[in-house]
Amino acid sequence: MKFSQMPYSRIDMDAVRRDMKDLTHRLDLAKSGEEQFQIHQEYYRITDHIMTLMTLAEIRHDIDMTDEFYRQEQDYYDTVQPEIRNLNVEYQKKLYESPYRPYLEEKIGKVAFKNMELAMKSVDEKILPLMQEENKLQTQYNMLLATAEIEWNGETLNLSLMNPYLRNPDRKVRVEAWRKYSEFFTKNREQLDDIYDALVKNRTQQAVAMGGKDYLDLGYARMQRNCYGREDVRSFREQVKRDFVPFAEKLHERRRVRLGLDHLHFEDEGVYFAQGNPKPVGDPAQILEAGRGMYNELSPETGKFMNFMCDNELFDVIGRKTKKTGGYMTYLPDYKSPFIFANFNGTSGDADVITHECGHAFQGWIASEDPIREHSDITMETAETHSMSMEFFTEPWMDRFFGDRAKDYAGMHFEDSCIFIPYGTMVDEFQDIIYSDPSLSPKARNQVWRDLERQYKPHLDYSGNDYYEDGCFWQRQHHIYDCPLYYIDYCIAQTNALQYKAWMDRDYRQAWDSYLKLCRLSASDFFTNLLPQVGLNNPFEDGCLAEVVRGLEAKME
Repeated sequence: MKFSQMPYSRIDMDAVRRDMKDLTHRLDLAKSGEEQFQIHQEYYRITDHIMTLMTLAEIRHDIDMTDEFYRQEQDYYDTVQPEIRNLNVEYQKKLYESPYRPYLEEKIGKVAFKNMELAMKSVDEKILPLMQEENKLQTQYNMLLATAEIEWNGETLNLSLMNPYLRNPDRKVRVEAWRKYSEFFTKNREQLDDIYDALVKNRTQQAVAMGGKDYLDLGYARMQRNCYGREDVRSFREQVKRDFVPFAEKLHERRRVRLGLDHLHFEDEGVYFAQGNPKPVGDPAQILEAGRGMYNELSPETGKFMNFMCDNELFDVIGRKTKKTGGYMTYLPDYKSPFIFANFNGTSGDADVITHECGHAFQGWIASEDPIREHSDITMETAETHSMSMEFFTEPWMDRFFGDRAKDYAGMHFEDSCIFIPYGTMVDEFQDIIYSDPSLSPKARNQVWRDLERQYKPHLDYSGNDYYEDGCFWQRQHHIYDCPLYYIDYCIAQTNALQYKAWMDRDYRQAWDSYLKLCRLSASDFFTNLLPQVGLNNPFEDGCLAEVVRGLEAKME
């Protein structure tokens, strides 16, 4: 069904409560695992419909955050979503404690039961008011950013639409663009601090109410980290500092020389060529059509997927002034339809949507073939492996998007993928420190960020910009507000994607077969068990990043 034709109505919470209570009661009365599994399939149907309606409201709200109807719907779901989550956990608790659990584990897998255990540690009726408040604070942050108005050359632009000017090849233009862009954050600095301070305190209160010391254990449970913990992540961060930061700094230095600059200033961070970064050669419709042709050539599976997406209006990618910033892939279960939301702005990031977000969507489309919904419940480091790897698998077709600058794009994408790892890891360590000591003042938090920048990105020079020099750059990273503890998943996944990059350079078809296998395995096993099954090294094992760096340096030479 086309997205525009998908009907929407507000979820009736009285009906949801009745349905979930009925399902839970029937689980208690069931006389066999087979009977409980039949009830569980009804649970799929009911919760799929709930998720579909909530997701429709979210997408349509994000498409136009000034739409009053969907703004009210979003406010409604900010209030009821925690209760829906709690009802799901109450139901799952019955499955978890079932006398027929061996049969159920055989049907839906051990990973599903580990995730249920984590879910039971993640939510409880007593913290629902706090979860509702957390949702409202996140919406407040997103609304603030989405409605930003920046005067630029006689136009009023939002943050997303400023991106081409932040990366303009004319240094004077991008310096002025960064000044204007920073003015918005400087003006709203106190409000941004207040929102984050309230979020940190709120999440800490939730954790304490659940019996924890701070938010970190609760946050790891909510991220479904079902096969690794804080020590594994800490070890990964140490690998990044020891083995990857020196390599990334070499790439920054190579870029400085290529740009012909005496030194790199922060305004130069997103610029890779003196003549400017490669840009897509077509308009949004042409970019989508190029993506359709590309995926039809890559494999039969990707061709069917992309035709389905295009034929059913499952992209909203044109940047508009009242649209939420950023981009994402989400899923509409009733229609087995992924949906991609983005803000095209004339930069290479437009093509990245057709690679990165389509990597997510392709895996979601593949996973929809499995009738066991828990097998689709992938953890985020696995999900980001799908998307970041697809960015490399599609590189042979980049001439469709960038014409005679396809080679420049491939080089820029390679460097950008590498230098992201230190930044993303820094975001994670920042959050680890902040949630370990929620009493830190806004000023102290900013100092933490600035100290980490000196460890992970020692080349950075913010001179002339007091806002960033004071350690406030993190306020523009919406994951820190919206998706606590998420960012390290990108870094783990990028490590996997770089392994795939090296592999496809040796044997593209063999690497693709491994990737397709990973997509189909979905969440049928734990992340750390999936890697050896598809021939990838575990990023948490000491030496993994050093080996990746050796391969990358050899490629550079």
